[in-house]
Amino acid sequence: MSGWFSPGRIELLGKHTDYAGGNVLVCAVDRGVTATVTPGTRGIEARSAASDDVVTLQPGEDANLPAGHWGHYVNVVADRLAANFGPLRPARIAIESDLPLASGMSSSSALVVSTAMALASDNGFDTSDAWRAAIADDLALAGYLACVENGSSFGPLAGRAGVGTFGGSEDHTAMLCSLPGQLAQFSFNPASLVRRVPFPDDLALVVAVSGVRAEKTGAALAAYNGASLGVREVLSRWNGATGRDDPNLATAVASSEEAVAVLEALVAYDARLLGRLRQFVAESTVIVPGGADALARGDVAALSEMAAESQHWAAEGLHNQVPETQALVDEALGLGALASTSFGAGFGGSVWALAERASADAFAEAWLAAYRARFPEPGQDAATLVTRPAGAAHPVG
Repeated sequence: MSGWFSPGRIELLGKHTDYAGGNVLVCAVDRGVTATVTPGTRGIEARSAASDDVVTLQPGEDANLPAGHWGHYVNVVADRLAANFGPLRPARIAIESDLPLASGMSSSSALVVSTAMALASDNGFDTSDAWRAAIADDLALAGYLACVENGSSFGPLAGRAGVGTFGGSEDHTAMLCSLPGQLAQFSFNPASLVRRVPFPDDLALVVAVSGVRAEKTGAALAAYNGASLGVREVLSRWNGATGRDDPNLATAVASSEEAVAVLEALVAYDARLLGRLRQFVAESTVIVPGGADALARGDVAALSEMAAESQHWAAEGLHNQVPETQALVDEALGLGALASTSFGAGFGGSVWALAERASADAFAEAWLAAYRARFPEPGQDAATLVTRPAGAAHPVG
């Protein structure tokens, strides 16, 4: 038997910056997804405790599952591991989770991480020469598992069909590289730890799940990928106009003092791209480092300002907010939260609030009640949880 637990994550600051090479401020949470592998008799039989649903998968074959089905993620993982490291032996996988689905805490990536590591361990891939040659450390492992999810190649490990999202490795990095009681600032492409910031002992993170499911299927998938495609288009215009070959937008922005002005001129007549560019620059170069600095010196008021600025640019640059998430931010601050902003892919999902640890449970209860009174329909599926930065993914059992 081989089992792995992967936590979910809270992105404090850094909305849609990772795949553009930018900065994020993140932590793991104390809830997540556990995948347990036991010997099987045919293919990969996976069962979800949440739905008691069973799917039978054959690596290299399309399982023909409905869009958004959890089994699609397991299928992608099994297919990629088999293609990169060799045949998988028959197995049964039991999936358990106490992480709210489609909540913005990245239950889908937690499923990818836990399943991939459980299968890799069960088949001895993670101790093989091929694995060690391509995956040197946990940062590299996070990058590889992000490529499993989005379908990209990773060094010598050829890509396959992913789950359909054009995301980066923020989620996987937070899940594999977090430390208890600490936030981490990472930059990306490639992933790099910038610094760790202790989380104050007297504070807690309260998460409100809006009940508006942040699904990555259909129109929501297209909207999510639109933010990524916008970055690609801005970078393409920059490289074309300057003759450079910058690998990501963060590199372009950092290339000179005039780079942002040149970039803005290149997209000045496209309001969509201009807003996306400005959101990235503000979030990655000002908000994330400013928020990390504020926490490091214990300046909660400054952190609140950074969170408010992040919320502003989510609405004005990403256009990925819904009335429910904006209302949750407003209600949290009205109830006395020290800081608050939405997080995750957007178009639903969750909002975090910073609260005094001693009163966090009472705050969470009041916050949920106020939200349900205002939005009774999604409020039926809304929930809150109180947490603090937790540790990384690990073997279990």
